[in-house]
Amino acid sequence: MSINSVTISGNLGRDAELRATKSGMQVLGFSVCANSRVKRGDSWEDKPNWVDVSIFGKRAESVAKYLTKGTHVTIHGRLNQRTWETDDGQRRSKLEVIADDIDFSGGVRSDSAPSGVSEQDYYDEDCPF
Repeated sequence: MSINSVTISGNLGRDAELRATKSGMQVLGFSVCANSRVKRGDSWEDKPNWVDVSIFGKRAESVAKYLTKGTHVTIHGRLNQRTWETDDGQRRSKLEVIADDIDFSGGVRSDSAPSGVSEQDYYDEDCPF
């Protein structure tokens, strides 16, 4: 048995970017900084860990305007490793989190939509994940 579940809490390092796939599905991408504590000598320091996050479908459209640089969020989701080949033939890979749920520091949850966003707009049953 394997479990693929991740919870990350931190601040956005940049504004979220909304784009569409060739098939028209909306994809929202952003990065979250989740600090670790590291002991250096006699003191503890924060070590930043940048985690890339993606949200798909209508949910991506619905939360895009709320995800700006500095916003504190807690993401619940799963790990996904993407692999591709560059134009010069080098293989690359990237580990990211596919968000299933997002909690905003202001108390907004993805399963209780922000005002002005209907629940029907929020969930996308056509999402392939």
